Amino acid sequence: MDRMPAAKRPAAPFGPLDLQLVLLRRMADHNPDLVEDARHELGVSIADMREANRRWQAMLHAPRGRAAAARYRSVLGAPEATVRRRIGDLDCEARLWALPLWPDLRFEVLTAPNGAVWNAWLVRAPGAEGPALRTLDDLTPWSCTVDEAARAFAPARPLEGTAPTRWGLAFTAPDARGVRHACAAEFTWGLLQRTAISG
Repeated sequence: MDRMPAAKRPAAPFGPLDLQLVLLRRMADHNPDLVEDARHELGVSIADMREANRRWQAMLHAPRGRAAAARYRSVLGAPEATVRRRIGDLDCEARLWALPLWPDLRFEVLTAPNGAVWNAWLVRAPGAEGPALRTLDDLTPWSCTVDEAARAFAPARPLEGTAPTRWGLAFTAPDARGVRHACAAEFTWGLLQRTAISG
């Protein structure tokens, strides 16, 4: 029986592995070594990562593409948990999915009452112990999420990210000797990528 050439075979459905590669692709700008280790752990090539990102971008920009909330559900399946949240005067819904690469985290999609997606990023899994964040030395890449850093070094001020999947925080934190510094931290998909002393 003739086998269909690889180039003409239909692509496998875009799934959780592919979404993890999309997240990693953005993180590679800051932490290529961590991304390389994660890629090997997942058993995929650089070409696989590029292809996942190409397909994701095509899904985002398709003229008749799914709405964002439906897109995440089609990729990840039914959420592991759905949590009601109140933000200001609005009741919102947070949908959480487990991703194998980050077992202590969950991919959270926050939706407005009309179903629109407000945010999609990594958060600490319910019941999982977060990191002890006391000094600048604790702020290592991938060690914490946006909300964990904001709580540990309150008051923190949000900064505009350099891309849609990036967030920033400005705060003051002590070094190992107790000297306090003004800092700026950058997060990709909600996970810490780098911290710099800004003053």
